[in-house]
Amino acid sequence: PIYLDLRRLVSHPDVMRLAAKAYADVARGLRFDRLAALPYAALPIGQAVSLEAGWPMIYPRREAKDYGTQVAIEGEHSPGEVALVLDDVATRGDSKLEAFARLEAAGLVIHDVLVLIDREGGARQLVEGAGKRFHAVFTLSALLDRWQASGRVTTAQADEVRAFLAATG
Repeated sequence: PIYLDLRRLVSHPDVMRLAAKAYADVARGLRFDRLAALPYAALPIGQAVSLEAGWPMIYPRREAKDYGTQVAIEGEHSPGEVALVLDDVATRGDSKLEAFARLEAAGLVIHDVLVLIDREGGARQLVEGAGKRFHAVFTLSALLDRWQASGRVTTAQADEVRAFLAATG
């Protein structure tokens, strides 16, 4: 009953700037050498966070190119460096585990994952089960409370989403 499309942030620079600041506020409390933004939705977000805070960014390719540099990770990095994994939304967390494998295969160390919105579909448990810390700027439940209080969603809509989260989470 709900779809969060954060790819639309690229069309709203003022909102993207706010999102980048929110990510940076959380990330400042973490230890890392560079951001690792996940394709595809988190790439522009990661770039905005990088520009906001001055942190270098890399990103794992979904598949290594078979021409040119043939790299699996774009951007400068060295084995042993700590990468903070950034994504837009977390639901189940499967894509985070896939990214860990690609980044760790390149010798990078992952301690933390940071998302803007945790849909509360099990990602936190999966990521933490893999030995990583999970951070979210917002949970979907908290956003629903805000949207309902502001009248952006009706009580019936919020209840439908909460029931869906309870049944699938």
